[in-house]
Amino acid sequence: MSVRVVYTDLDGTMVGPRGSFWHTAGRELTDGPAAALLDLHRAGVALVLVSGRTYEQVIEAARIFAADGAIAELGATIGWGAGRTPHRLRGELPEAYGDRTPMDVMASLGVVEELIAAHAGRLEWHAPWHTTHDTDALLRGRVDPLAVDAWLAERGAGWLTLKDNGAIPAASWMGLDDDAAPPRVYHLMPRGISKGAAIAWDLERRGLSPDEAIAIGDSVSDLDMAPAVGRLFITANGAAVDGMSGLMAAIPNVTATNGAMGEGWAQAVRASL
Repeated sequence: MSVRVVYTDLDGTMVGPRGSFWHTAGRELTDGPAAALLDLHRAGVALVLVSGRTYEQVIEAARIFAADGAIAELGATIGWGAGRTPHRLRGELPEAYGDRTPMDVMASLGVVEELIAAHAGRLEWHAPWHTTHDTDALLRGRVDPLAVDAWLAERGAGWLTLKDNGAIPAASWMGLDDDAAPPRVYHLMPRGISKGAAIAWDLERRGLSPDEAIAIGDSVSDLDMAPAVGRLFITANGAAVDGMSGLMAAIPNVTATNGAMGEGWAQAVRASL
């Protein structure tokens, strides 16, 4: 595989516990990911960060890691040129809403508050990080995304979908019911917006084919990247999530790494060089 660009998720993939680039999943210090990043840059392979974080947050991380581009809010915004040139995907946001942001539309409809009320103790805002999102409603909890999508369709909001972006540690300050399962981060956003759609758009802009790109991730939402690239790597921590192995088995170009988080990320990077 002649790889020209690596698209990578951040949290739980490139960075480990508490967003550290220097710790393994077991919280031991490591320079493995940093060494792999250095080799990637020396090989002249472009790095693009692909995250559920806001555009400003991903652009800042891109500066730190010397990335060539950034894709934020689960594919909603693609940026390059140090973030000065953004392009936003609209997805299935109805044309009737004009140029309004999806969050502005959802706020006017009251759909997020109604959804949370219908799943009391199982769903809440992912505070305080939700406040700066324009394209998606950032939530956390323990719900079935397919059931939520059906709930949305029944209320005439089928243009929206709930995307699972992976597990997070439970904390006492969260307002969720007690449960042995860790809470998960969700993005309520227009259909048609995905990490994969954003990568496909970015590759076309670059004049590259899918075979010249790989992607690395750790969550269900990262599986959307597979059709857009030659190979998708899922780090061991993501592959171990309940139900993930079945989803991965249905995708021909996905590979699980042996290492978790940054160690798995480094393994995927070295496989691309």
